[in-house]
Amino acid sequence: MKIYLVGGAVRDQLLGLPVKERDWVVVGATPQEMLNLGFKKVGRDFPVFLHPKTREEYALARTERKTGRGYIDFICHSDPSVTLEDDLKRRDLTINAIAQSPDGKIIDPYGGCSDLKKHILRHVSPAFAEDPVRILRVARFAARFNDFKVHSETNKLMQAMLAKGEVDALIPERVWQELQRALGEESPERFFIILKNALVLQKLFPEIAAHFASIKKALTRGVKLSKDAVVRFAAITYGLNNEEIKNICKRYKLPSSYKELSLLVNKLKNNLGKLSKNADDYLALLEQADAYRRPERFQQFLLVCEAGNKKLTKVYEILCLAYQATKGIKLTQEIIAQADKKDLRQILHDKRKKQLIHTIKKWQPQALACATRNAS
Repeated sequence: MKIYLVGGAVRDQLLGLPVKERDWVVVGATPQEMLNLGFKKVGRDFPVFLHPKTREEYALARTERKTGRGYIDFICHSDPSVTLEDDLKRRDLTINAIAQSPDGKIIDPYGGCSDLKKHILRHVSPAFAEDPVRILRVARFAARFNDFKVHSETNKLMQAMLAKGEVDALIPERVWQELQRALGEESPERFFIILKNALVLQKLFPEIAAHFASIKKALTRGVKLSKDAVVRFAAITYGLNNEEIKNICKRYKLPSSYKELSLLVNKLKNNLGKLSKNADDYLALLEQADAYRRPERFQQFLLVCEAGNKKLTKVYEILCLAYQATKGIKLTQEIIAQADKKDLRQILHDKRKKQLIHTIKKWQPQALACATRNAS
């Protein structure tokens, strides 16, 4: 039995990056031998085991043979005769097909170290084409390593996979999983660029493909403003209409927080350019954005709007000042006891408006002039 560190842990170590998790390949062992050593089997379809102490994953070296479309129908073969090279050959990219022995020796049968130095994302073998999820993974790695380029042959292979209908087999949950992870990377806009180059963007995200140039700009600005994946997704959808946003959210079963923020931005973004010196305008927008009940989402809303239209930055700043000036206003127990629910809303509205009028008078005239000029 021989055990090797494989995949992302070796790659990140060679790149000088922190290693977040470690995966291991075991060569020359049987499932029963692993169980006898105290490992716990966790893979239903694949021979994967958890270490009894570290809880890290140890997988028996295996080969796979595709039996149908997509990425579900595979026959897995694992026995002590499967070599490390056999196991590494079934992996997606050469930079993920590097192993390290217990004594620190690097085993690199497919040129992953060279591709790391050249900053290239290249498939290991034609077996790459058997799993359409790998197209999404390539795009995600491009979002993570923003100075890596996809090898031309790998790009051609991804295009061929699209032509053969492999992309049709992707399930919504898996597409969203890869997109959500890409949104947390350094350059998430590259996720869409790679899909576009592979001709896959139009297939998976036709709404984004139709507005790609403006979406790329908004997302790039959004990345600089926030690391929040919800904000970054809403920046992507800034230029889309209601139906387009709903279609993407429904198709990929997005969490409600993503859908709600995107739709809120779409509903109110045009009102931002119409704000004047009138307190009613600011208060109406704050109430429509539900800023007082959901202040965190309101801050997300402002960030997305700034990503979508940086010309109105001063307007966003003044709207934020308006919120700060009125957020602390509360009703006394005496007022609450004497009024019904409808009256309470109006009383609270009037108190906020009074405070806002007072605050507006203190705002510097040049700031208001700048806001009005940018809005026009």
